[in-house]
Amino acid sequence: MRNSKEISKNILATVAYYDVFSYPLTPFEVWKYLMNSDYYDEGKRSDVGLHEVLHELRQDPLIRFIEEKNGFYFLKGRQDLVEERIMKSKISFSKAKRLQAMVSLIRCVPFVRMIGITGRLAMKSAQLKSDWDLLIVLESGHIWMGRTLVTLVTHLVGKRRHKSKIKDRVCLNYFLAKGSMEISTKDLYSANEYFFMQPVFGFETYRSFQLKNRWIRSIKPHYMPSEIEPVNMVHDNAFSGTVRSLGEKLLGFAFLERILCDLEKRKIMRNPKTHQEGSFIKASDDALVFLPELKGPRIFDEFKKKIESLG
Repeated sequence: MRNSKEISKNILATVAYYDVFSYPLTPFEVWKYLMNSDYYDEGKRSDVGLHEVLHELRQDPLIRFIEEKNGFYFLKGRQDLVEERIMKSKISFSKAKRLQAMVSLIRCVPFVRMIGITGRLAMKSAQLKSDWDLLIVLESGHIWMGRTLVTLVTHLVGKRRHKSKIKDRVCLNYFLAKGSMEISTKDLYSANEYFFMQPVFGFETYRSFQLKNRWIRSIKPHYMPSEIEPVNMVHDNAFSGTVRSLGEKLLGFAFLERILCDLEKRKIMRNPKTHQEGSFIKASDDALVFLPELKGPRIFDEFKKKIESLG
């Protein structure tokens, strides 16, 4: 059991970190997303219970830094975040409902094994103009073909994000091969991102994803593999399974994968965003990741400033 002072430090760090996202937390969320204040120490684990979190939230010294409104906890002076979160939650629910039609379509694409919602929509903190951030897992050995087909299908139906077309469009910037699902950026931001990720297709593959990313527990001690499917899961039916299987037989040749690999790699290397400072681009048979700007360092800098301002 950890002492009261250490629990308080971890609670304050957690509330301060989510303040960067303008995201007040319920007591259960404070416990669930609790982070170690010295999160980088992989040897540490937490045995903090929900009752301890509830107790510390009502005690000194936390009451000097944290306030409560309508069941949400936030840094002092940030009570406006409560109404903002409620509004964004309603927006996110509406967006997630509309996204289900796209998930039903993408599940038919050959080599697709899992679809997960990430980003603001996964946190239920989306804005009206927000896109749909997805992480898609594809069958190993077919990542280039799978990515090309997903991009083509979403573009043909007018739902691929590109240029200034953002609202309610699919952002296709993260693909993983089923045999290589461990996230390469193991930092506080990624731990948060993939803790919140919501699977919407391929639950068993998602469970394997969680097991591959158990490193998250070194930062978020209460990260546990899911046992129950979310209510908004889209499942296979006879049509989607048949279409995907037929497409895999027609397009699963190794020479097609090699051709697409060569073409796409040359295209990626010609893109100026590939070489800009602060970008993270990975193009391999294991992962296709296109992040022109890594958000983690910026978020962490803002978090450190908040902690310093709290003394």
